[in-house]
Amino acid sequence: MPLYTSTSHTHTNTKTETMAVNNHHQPPLFTLILTMLASLIALTTQTNALNCASSQKFTNNNLYTHCTDLHTLNSALHYTYTNKTSSLQVAFIAPPVHPQGWIAWAINPTHARMAGSQAFIAFHDENNATMVVKTYNISSYSGVTEGDIAFDVKDMKSEYSDGMMRIYVTVKLPETMKEVNHVWQVGGEVVKGVPVRHAFTAENLKATAKLNFLSADNVGSPVVAPSPSASDAYRNNVMCVFLVVVILGILMS
Repeated sequence: MPLYTSTSHTHTNTKTETMAVNNHHQPPLFTLILTMLASLIALTTQTNALNCASSQKFTNNNLYTHCTDLHTLNSALHYTYTNKTSSLQVAFIAPPVHPQGWIAWAINPTHARMAGSQAFIAFHDENNATMVVKTYNISSYSGVTEGDIAFDVKDMKSEYSDGMMRIYVTVKLPETMKEVNHVWQVGGEVVKGVPVRHAFTAENLKATAKLNFLSADNVGSPVVAPSPSASDAYRNNVMCVFLVVVILGILMS
């Protein structure tokens, strides 16, 4: 009896030790979940990094040679400069402060600021039925008045979807103008068809830059305007990762 008891005890210990060794080599559930979450974060980061080139959707189906994620106001600029005709084709995208607000993109021929700029401002019309884009010669910060600007323009259009407003326009520039100051802004209110003055935060005050059409940085392949399926594919990828995490949790519970 003592021998049997001793043998059984030894066998049990051996089995317990074996299970402990096996469990030691099995990754904990939270480790697997963290791994999957890291993959999700990497996927999200990659998509955001390609935001300018791949996530924007244009209903006009245009191709733009260049694109830049602007450094303020969560905005982006797609553009093509045609040297032969001195024309600048633009798609400016930004989220307004409020859905009933406005966005603006402008060229200032002389200074890197909004005052003195030739602006395009987009917002919903007074009936909130459609989007409009109008031209403004911004003479001061006291207010804006719709009117003609210093450049010939065509193909003006604006739209709103998914919390983003978009301005499309083609501007005819002087042949000697190979670099421009451009300015952009967003606002939260339009009263009786007139955009109300924007905030003066650091983000707003820094919303200016230069576009040099002869710069080496402006040499590149055309960026294809993606279809809505690009964002749909991303959402599907996120959902797949989420489902994998859930299934792993169920299997290992």
